Amino acid sequence: MSIPFVVGRPDGLRPATWADYGLTSLCVLPLVWRRRAPVTVTLAVLAAGAAYKLTLDGPGQPLPYPGLIALYSVASLCPARRRIGVAALVAALIAPSVALNTQDAKELMFSFFVFGAAYALGRLTHTRQAYTAAVEDRAAQLERANRIEAEQATARERARIAREMHDILSHAVAIMVVQAEAGPLAVRAAPARAEAAFEAISETGRDAMVQLRRMLGVLREEDTPDAVPAPRTPQPGVAELPALAERVSRSGPSVAYEVSGEPRPLPPDTGAAVYRIVQEALTNAVKHAAATSVSVQLAYAHDELTITVLDDGRGLAPGPSGDSGPRARPDTDTGTGTGHGLIGVRERAAAHGGAASAGPGPGGRGFAVRATIPLTPRAPAPRPSPLRPVRSRPEVGA
Repeated sequence: MSIPFVVGRPDGLRPATWADYGLTSLCVLPLVWRRRAPVTVTLAVLAAGAAYKLTLDGPGQPLPYPGLIALYSVASLCPARRRIGVAALVAALIAPSVALNTQDAKELMFSFFVFGAAYALGRLTHTRQAYTAAVEDRAAQLERANRIEAEQATARERARIAREMHDILSHAVAIMVVQAEAGPLAVRAAPARAEAAFEAISETGRDAMVQLRRMLGVLREEDTPDAVPAPRTPQPGVAELPALAERVSRSGPSVAYEVSGEPRPLPPDTGAAVYRIVQEALTNAVKHAAATSVSVQLAYAHDELTITVLDDGRGLAPGPSGDSGPRARPDTDTGTGTGHGLIGVRERAAAHGGAASAGPGPGGRGFAVRATIPLTPRAPAPRPSPLRPVRSRPEVGA
């Protein structure tokens, strides 16, 4: 459209006026707003072109580029109803325009071709932009999902490490405290027993140090080339439960370990969960029950394993009205304190699709911790339910 402004008119034609140049410019200027109002711009361009052809003898032959660009914008930006209506209007105007110009069939076919190509190119641009937006949105969603998954994995790992640290330390400290309290009395009455108590304290402390060193060594990130890798020993499992029962028996109440049903190999993570559940229940009995005997029972059924740890201790303390209530302790695990032991039992069972409960033993005597873990794959509960009943004996200190 700029050619008529810089190239002179052929001889024999009158000089172009400012009105001629203004009308020629009106065929182009509306394209500035084609993205905001494509339909209006298209109609304005068509009207300016018709006025140019019918009223003034403008400077030169205006090519149909503005109409092509306007139709391309409509096809790219407008919804189906509007773009189809504009396309139909343009198609209807092509034949009269050619009739007023050359009346040549070749020009008619060429006009239909170029305007159809402009419309098709607009639709292809719209499809490409929609596809690009969908890909970008999908990438953003994946990034958010990956970030959320990483945060959840970090939270789960922190909770797992917290449970492991709690179980290791609380069990070791409970055994050591019991032996240390009994040591001074045994020194005067039974020196041999005192010596055994001190040996139990030493053995328990060493075992706790080994487990903590292993865990902290795995967590520590060593960047130096000469760093010594942390030992990767397996987690304790069901096979280590008899040794655990024997160790507790030497330093506290006697522990009877029983297995019923048909034992079968368990996955390492399931075996570790069983071990930690029993360890926490024994620690609770040693610290809070004042029990003389504890029974650990593993019952294998067809599709599940039931763990029962029952002591003959003082059980639930009576409340002010004579009803049984939680034993008074500031960090009791009844949902109002800060203890984490029985919460860990519940979480370990729920992580394997099972459930846990804690409460009075048979006939209201003693205290029992029970957990059921499926032996067949089962989806873990999304949010584990609280331990039942709420008024349970306080767990090991946080």
